Amino acid sequence: MPVSASAIYFLNLRGDVLINRLYRDDVGGNMVDAFRTHIMQTKELGTCPVRQIGGCSFFYMRISNVYIVIVVSSNANVACAFKFVVEAVALFKSYFGGAFDEDAIRNNFVLIYELLDEIMDFGYPQNLSPEILKLYITQEGVRSPFSSKPTDKPVPNATLQVTGAVGWRREGLVFLDIVESVNLLMSSKGSVLRCDVTGKILMKCFLSGMPDLKLGLNDKIGLEKESQLKSRPTKSGKTIELDDVTFHQCVNLTRFNSEKTVSFVPPDGEFELMKYRITEGVNLPFRVLPTIKELGRTRMEVNVKVKSVFGAKMFALGVVIKIPVPKQTAKTSFQVTTGRAKYNASIDCLVWKIRKFPGQTEPTLSAEVELISTMAEKKSWTRPPIQMEFQVPMFTASGLRVRFLKVWEKSGYNTVEWVRYITKAGSYEIRC
Repeated sequence: MPVSASAIYFLNLRGDVLINRLYRDDVGGNMVDAFRTHIMQTKELGTCPVRQIGGCSFFYMRISNVYIVIVVSSNANVACAFKFVVEAVALFKSYFGGAFDEDAIRNNFVLIYELLDEIMDFGYPQNLSPEILKLYITQEGVRSPFSSKPTDKPVPNATLQVTGAVGWRREGLVFLDIVESVNLLMSSKGSVLRCDVTGKILMKCFLSGMPDLKLGLNDKIGLEKESQLKSRPTKSGKTIELDDVTFHQCVNLTRFNSEKTVSFVPPDGEFELMKYRITEGVNLPFRVLPTIKELGRTRMEVNVKVKSVFGAKMFALGVVIKIPVPKQTAKTSFQVTTGRAKYNASIDCLVWKIRKFPGQTEPTLSAEVELISTMAEKKSWTRPPIQMEFQVPMFTASGLRVRFLKVWEKSGYNTVEWVRYITKAGSYEIRC
């Protein structure tokens, strides 16, 4: 079975934690204390690289003046764990100029955390090829002046990646990011007063030669033109109407005007292929139903229900709901079904944060707000709108979908495409 690591620690020779990453919640944060007490402070440190303490197993290896410790709570493949450590160290050396010691870790801890999130997912090892990872993590490491000299020995590559790309050749890769921002103004009763979506298609290409690409979307005009050329009705499902479309200079506008197809010769690297806006048929990711009652001059009751409209298998990340309250707020108390809430006096808002928001759920917030009573004449509270921040991966508010991406220059030109959809909050406001 694979490693399924619960945590990984980087310790110096004194046992101080340099960097650690917890991948699972089945072990406590004091596992490193058990390692120091039962292994480092005894004479058994160099006898066996695998030790079991309680219900956890410790796999450890010393590299230079650093101990790398993997903690697992169940039966795991020991050889796979040490193979992971060896390849991870080789990856770090490729970023740090050949050095891996305590100084290199302290100088590059931000880069190491980013790499640890990529090379292991929920305790399972992922891609460790430096050539592939350097396509996405382009940050350069800081080499310590006291570290060892860089080695000229090349880093061994994985022979085949799970994506189908090989480590020594990066041609034939095309990445598509559909990033959309939702701008919304909703009434307190849930009716939409104003709504639009602004989006952009970001591409990152690694193609040899000068290939001519053709991108197919589920836009209404393009599908109607395609059905006319084929003399038969289209069966491409839902269509959308794109407004205010702007293309990169590489797009053949003559062909787009005549055939309504996005044809282009892409530049190398990352670029913005097109921008668009949609005002009709917007799929709202969230609906917010607030109820705010002012009970006299010193109390308020706030009840907010947020419903996620997207699919149950999807989820939103980094959801923040900012609920405004009067400036004379003195005390607040909360009850939330999920997430955390607090009163932020600097912005006069109740801030409700939900790290992971599943689809088709309806969490609620109930709060009691105590206000300061003043002798001056009370001014009416203007009730600013509720504001939301979020990101919903693999969801598009416009309904835009990539139907195909074809390379026309060469016969049998093999490409690997990755398409990612992300919907974010632009100006997402709900009136109280």
